[in-house]
Amino acid sequence: MPATPDAFSTVLGFDYGARRIGVAVGNALTGTARALEVVANGAQGPDWARVDGLMREWRPQVLLVGLPLTMDGEEQKNSAAARAFATALSNRFELSAQLVDERLSSVEAAQRFAQRRASGTAKRKQAAALDAVAAEVIVEQWLRDTGFQ
Repeated sequence: MPATPDAFSTVLGFDYGARRIGVAVGNALTGTARALEVVANGAQGPDWARVDGLMREWRPQVLLVGLPLTMDGEEQKNSAAARAFATALSNRFELSAQLVDERLSSVEAAQRFAQRRASGTAKRKQAAALDAVAAEVIVEQWLRDTGFQ
């Protein structure tokens, strides 16, 4: 059953990476999203304590995970890891984690980060936050694709 604005309002999106996971929050009622932070990831897996904290803080009704695909729409090396992360999120929080095609999200995120640096709202030393901006792009894409934006 497709989600409707009446059914939920808060969306938490993740841009999964082998070292960092960008996180953004979105609101289906306003159709907006914003970058939150970057969560550490590594050989031992994600910083689940921090993810748990974000879940408690934002209480999302929908979880999104960016699915890396080639420009031809084919899965790539990181696709399986993103799928596994989505499954782990679903199991841990008992919420469906939807996969969102993230093609070109990194390019859009880099452009947004550059604009924010130019306007003085971001600094070069905050470059790790680029992953959170990519998550913001993923959430906005989903909001657009589902008709909330």
